[in-house]
Amino acid sequence: MHFRDRVEAGERLAQALMPWRGESVVVLGLPRGGVPVAAEIAHALGAPLDVLVVRKLGLPAQPELAMGAIGEGGVRVLNQTVVRTTGVSEADLARVEAVERAELARQAGRFRDDRPPVALAGRTALIVDDGIATGATALVACQVARALGATRVVMAAPVAAPSSVRDVRAVADDVVCLETPTEFTAVGQWYDDFRPTTDDDVIRCLRSGRAE
Repeated sequence: MHFRDRVEAGERLAQALMPWRGESVVVLGLPRGGVPVAAEIAHALGAPLDVLVVRKLGLPAQPELAMGAIGEGGVRVLNQTVVRTTGVSEADLARVEAVERAELARQAGRFRDDRPPVALAGRTALIVDDGIATGATALVACQVARALGATRVVMAAPVAAPSSVRDVRAVADDVVCLETPTEFTAVGQWYDDFRPTTDDDVIRCLRSGRAE
């Protein structure tokens, strides 16, 4: 199954998520590409739309290697294996986190026009991305949503690598994907139009779909 663009992918995915309509759900798009998909789902479910901003904590000497990630509300998720085996110090970890916290706050403020996030406490967090490749972002996003008080966490994407779906199931209450092709190399191969989503695109989606 190919998708014309993220809007069509969101429309199709929304049909699979109809069992959550009427529930106490908050639809959370992962910026940037997940937000247009999430906007269609929020509209179909009559649910509030927000972003879930997470930032990777890369090792000082190897920024591409994640030793953890952070989310809003002071949430921090560490990969203890990486931290232990690389011997990263608390001081180095704190320095990296300070930089990423500042960028997280900047991004979240810009995306939301400096409005507060939609509260997740006692609600179902329906996290949406335009696809799941390695699953690293999805894993962290689920953990962050749980730490922010969501009572149930559902991860949804139009397409995902089968191995990543298995990994995400370990931290989410449910995972919903329309396609899990065995020959998966990149999310973009499943879209006819996979042009980059801009900050302005994210802001427009949130302005039109955000409600408490």
